[in-house]
Amino acid sequence: MTRTWKVTTAGILNIISGAFFLIGGITVLGLLGQPTMATPWASYAMYSMGLSGTPSASFITTFLVILAAALIVPGVISVLGGVYTLKRSLWGLALAGSIATFLSSMFLGIPAIALTALSKKEFV
Repeated sequence: MTRTWKVTTAGILNIISGAFFLIGGITVLGLLGQPTMATPWASYAMYSMGLSGTPSASFITTFLVILAAALIVPGVISVLGGVYTLKRSLWGLALAGSIATFLSSMFLGIPAIALTALSKKEFV
């Protein structure tokens, strides 16, 4: 079985995208100690849900935790998928990592999905 550049490229794209996801999630978690900085985001979230008024501290905290989880979980999946892509094992997880990459960036995700799918035969 020959090793092609496709798998390596897909794995690197997954890891880069996952790192951006994780950095964003950690940044949002850093806002937990500063609720005044997150008030505009939470106010917009309340407005989007049809609620009025100023957000309470518990709403801001819940909003930030959900937002951070929405960034960290796909980031972890993307990084794990990238690692398994570079190892050329667990094709399903590699493809899941590429799909998680698509969630953060279509620019990185579409090539990652295509390269992972095209190189299925290289996985053990």
